[in-house]
Amino acid sequence: MEAPRSYCGPPVDLSRPRGFSSFLSTRNYRLGGGSKWPPPSRSTPLTWRPLRCAASALPLDVSPPPIDGDPELKMAEGAALERSTAETFGDDNAAIDAAFNGVAIMDLSHFGRLRVTGEDRVHFLHNQSTANFECLTEGEGCDTVFVTATARTIDIAYAWVMKNAILFLVSPSTSNSIAEMLNKYIFYADKVEVHDITQQTCFFALIGPKSNQVMEALNLGDIVGQPYGTHRHYNVNGAPLTIGIGSILSRDGFSFMLSPASFRSVWRSLLSHGAIPMGADAWERLRVLKGRPAPGKELTKDYNVLEAGLSMAVHLDKGCYKGQETISRLITYNGVKQRLWGIKLSGQAAPGTSIMLDGKKVGVLTSYVLGRRDGDHVGLGYAKRHVSQADEVFIGDVKGTLVDVPFLSYTKL
Repeated sequence: MEAPRSYCGPPVDLSRPRGFSSFLSTRNYRLGGGSKWPPPSRSTPLTWRPLRCAASALPLDVSPPPIDGDPELKMAEGAALERSTAETFGDDNAAIDAAFNGVAIMDLSHFGRLRVTGEDRVHFLHNQSTANFECLTEGEGCDTVFVTATARTIDIAYAWVMKNAILFLVSPSTSNSIAEMLNKYIFYADKVEVHDITQQTCFFALIGPKSNQVMEALNLGDIVGQPYGTHRHYNVNGAPLTIGIGSILSRDGFSFMLSPASFRSVWRSLLSHGAIPMGADAWERLRVLKGRPAPGKELTKDYNVLEAGLSMAVHLDKGCYKGQETISRLITYNGVKQRLWGIKLSGQAAPGTSIMLDGKKVGVLTSYVLGRRDGDHVGLGYAKRHVSQADEVFIGDVKGTLVDVPFLSYTKL
């Protein structure tokens, strides 16, 4: 019989130990604010292993999701973790600094996770969003945008193509509406099902230039350096764990989807290797600094997918899909009239305030947060295409300068 092999990746070197029971320190781990994690149990060392199967077992679905978990257990685990880590989220500036210079971690379990199954899932999703799913294979992933028939933005999703399913991470505010929308377009003969597995799973992101070092230290270096969206399946003491390239706000970093049963142990493991926990306020600040548009702010029915700077997630040559005709016309006739910018501000400004140039309205501020340092103010906003970075604009009485942000792309305009 052929030797066991890694589920997604090169053959496993069985001569090298895959587990690591010694990476957790036996002393208390101290975080900011004086809080401590209790020492790990020596009786149940944490081990992470690739999910493997013999050649004869390959036809089976070894993709972990959906994870059969008790939602009440997840809620209890989450509440306990929130109580025990409440003091660690006090310094937003430290967490943001770690995201740019070290490594930070954010619990995104409140984001929606939709699992689409069935024989027709690839063709169905190919027609329902902007990505070319027909060119992706098992173990790959991408960003894709859900749009209306007129290419107005609903949400940008992070997708994993698994053996028997395609998994989407979507914003908390759009999870239900996207599931309803997908179900609406499933016809009687379509072999497609949409499952919401948000309550049965947990999800968090690891971001920062030292993320690779953390993964190497945890014997997870086999996924480091892989293309964006690549994901692999592991187990933690028998519980399923999927790790993907990309941290939702960046093409770098890593995303973790796992069972509620292993959430606390994995979270603690990453903290023990220097990851700084990031609260919701710090995440929102980082979102604006990175430039990722959010539903209800930058992603609304007022703006199309090209204006929102999401051209990197739009495949123009994949054939028919929802919004395709509008997108093609916008490009053919140079119909994009505005674009999304980062904005450096001289002071506080309220989202919804008009952006003015020479006394004329040229756009609107959509998000505002404090910047990386005390006294810094930044935002996101739409401005007409003739407005440039050289122009000094005003948002109310506040001066502003348009700046590029890393998440957005206008390369196809």
